[in-house]
Amino acid sequence: MRKAGKRLTRATRDPAKFGVMFPFVVISLSLLAALVSGCNYHTAGHSGHLPENVKTIAVPAFVNETSTYRIEQMLTASVVREFTTRTRYRILNTPGEAADATLHGTVISASSTPLTYNSSTGQAASVLVVVSMRVSLTDRQGKVLYQNPAYLFREQYQVSQDLTSFFEEDTPAFRRLSQDFARTLVSNILEGF
Repeated sequence: MRKAGKRLTRATRDPAKFGVMFPFVVISLSLLAALVSGCNYHTAGHSGHLPENVKTIAVPAFVNETSTYRIEQMLTASVVREFTTRTRYRILNTPGEAADATLHGTVISASSTPLTYNSSTGQAASVLVVVSMRVSLTDRQGKVLYQNPAYLFREQYQVSQDLTSFFEEDTPAFRRLSQDFARTLVSNILEGF
């Protein structure tokens, strides 16, 4: 029995044998750390990062500083939908005395750029949509509860090469992007990142 113990001790002291065990030890400790930390998830609406007195949040229509038609409406609607489905906050569409906090958003830029081209026709095969946003959540006194001046979201889509079934894919791409933005924004506000 002692010989086995000595072998184990020698194996762990031997650098060549330790090198074989090292990746296993690192992976095991990483998995253990991830399990112990709980991945920092919380039940929706139960995070303590917003003050307890915030029960209603006004989400007025975001400001659009771009030439992209109705992008601010899609983004605002997605954020309102996300707050409504994931939290217990009452959402208002106009700021005022009734709101405990107000979420302001500005679409700074929105662009659609060809990403890849069809080698035989030279036409765009895929397009990258990029939207940049500025967001802040303030309480009644104007104190900033959350802000991010540089949200940047991307969505890629394939361009149909068949002219008979062609339809403009920009709007669905902006819609998917606005849903991703809303999920991220609400999570960030609830989690306090």
